[in-house]
Amino acid sequence: MRAAQAGMKPTLPKRFYKEAGVEERDGLFFLTLDGRTAKTPSKQALAVPTRGLAEALAEEWQGQGGEIDPATMPIARIVNSAIDGVAPRQAEVVDDLVRYAGSDLVCYRAGEPERLARSQDDAWGPVLDWAKDVHGARFTLGEGVMHVTQPDGAVAAIRGAIEEVRSPFALAALHVMTTLSGSVLIALAHAAQQMNVDQAWAAAHVDELYQETVWGEDYEAMERRRRREVDFKAASTVYRLAMQ
Repeated sequence: MRAAQAGMKPTLPKRFYKEAGVEERDGLFFLTLDGRTAKTPSKQALAVPTRGLAEALAEEWQGQGGEIDPATMPIARIVNSAIDGVAPRQAEVVDDLVRYAGSDLVCYRAGEPERLARSQDDAWGPVLDWAKDVHGARFTLGEGVMHVTQPDGAVAAIRGAIEEVRSPFALAALHVMTTLSGSVLIALAHAAQQMNVDQAWAAAHVDELYQETVWGEDYEAMERRRRREVDFKAASTVYRLAMQ
C-alpha cells in the first residue's frame, strides 16, 4: 500500500533558485529567491510583518532539495494562506473560530473510565479556568457526545478574545491550531502562553493517548498525528513570530 501511495504522489516542481533571503522594504519583510521577490499562489508579494517570521520562511525555502515539496513547508503554507485567504476575509475566519467555542472539545467529558475522566480534567480544567479568569467565559460541561448549548456570554467573550488578534498571519495560525486540536480554547490558551506547545498538543489528544495505553499503538494513526503535530507546531511558531 505504501509503495502504491508513493507512486501516486504528484510530480514536484524543480528547485529554480539558489538562495532564499529576506529584504526589508517599507516596514515589511519580503521573501526573495535569488534576489527576486517571491509570490504567493495568487501572485501577491510574499511579505510578512516581522523579520523573525520572514527568516523562518526563508529557512524553509532554503532547506528544499532538488524539488520544492510543500508538504515540508508548513510555515510557508500558513503564510500563503494568511496573505491569499485570511487577509481579505478576516471577519469570516473569526466567525469560523467562534463556532468552535459553541462545541469546544474541552467541554465534552467522559463519565468513565475514571482514569480517562481524570486525565481530561487535568488537561482541560486549567484551560477552562483560564477562560473564566481572564475572559469571564464560563462554559457548561457535558458528558458524552450529546450537544451542549453554551451560554451566549461565554461565546461572546471568546469572540472578543479572537477579535483582538488583528494580524492575518496570527489569525491564520490560530485557525490552524484550532482545527488541528478541535479546540479554540486550547489554541487561545497556548497563544496566551498559558501552556507550551507540547502541553497544548497533548491536551488536544487526551482521548487518543488514553486509548493507546489500553489497546496499543496504531502505526497509521500515530503517523497521521505526527504529521498534524508538525503543522500545529508550525502554526505556533507563526503566531509567536507574527506577534513579536
